[in-house]
Amino acid sequence: MKRYEAPAGWTVQAYKFCLDPADEHNLRRHAGAARFAFNHMLGRLRAVKAQRLAEASYGVAEADLTPWQGWSLPDLRRTWNHIKQWVAPWWQECSKEAFNTGLDALARALANWAASRSGRRRGRKMGWPRFKGKAAARSVRFTTGAIRVDADRRHVVLPRLGRIRTHESTRKLARRVEAGTAKILSATVTETAGRWFCSFQVAVKRTIERPAH
Repeated sequence: MKRYEAPAGWTVQAYKFCLDPADEHNLRRHAGAARFAFNHMLGRLRAVKAQRLAEASYGVAEADLTPWQGWSLPDLRRTWNHIKQWVAPWWQECSKEAFNTGLDALARALANWAASRSGRRRGRKMGWPRFKGKAAARSVRFTTGAIRVDADRRHVVLPRLGRIRTHESTRKLARRVEAGTAKILSATVTETAGRWFCSFQVAVKRTIERPAH
């Protein structure tokens, strides 16, 4: 996913709020959808790789081998959109952003693996991505649709999840958005130690301090 570049005079910062969800199951369902998309497409990549190796061992010409499954985010998304109605007939129950979260995570993991393997990535060697178990961290990121803090200063609004109450006031962020000095770019919902949080990535206009006379 392309990184946001803040224009001159603006910076990017995070606003994090602890959630008090009335329907926690819906949050888990969206996070589970992200994990499902990640695991399914990773399994598909492994299956294609194994199939090509088997075909090559039987003497099948390179041009006739099963086509590769591309692993860039656009490639993964294109394939997912084509097969989702068969592999995940329940897909309409969740925001498309939930599945995109998993696909984006897989694309990043594969890019890191390829860069590490070729020596373009410094640090410890990255292995081939592994399947995510149910104990994996729950997370889902929203970049499009209705993403905002509610006018009552005590709720956030997210695609398909609707209004979710927060434990603390969202006043500081709400005031900046209303004043036109802040713009919400995305929202990431995560579960940590049994509690749910919403982190907004926000473009914020810098305050220019005037020198004292």
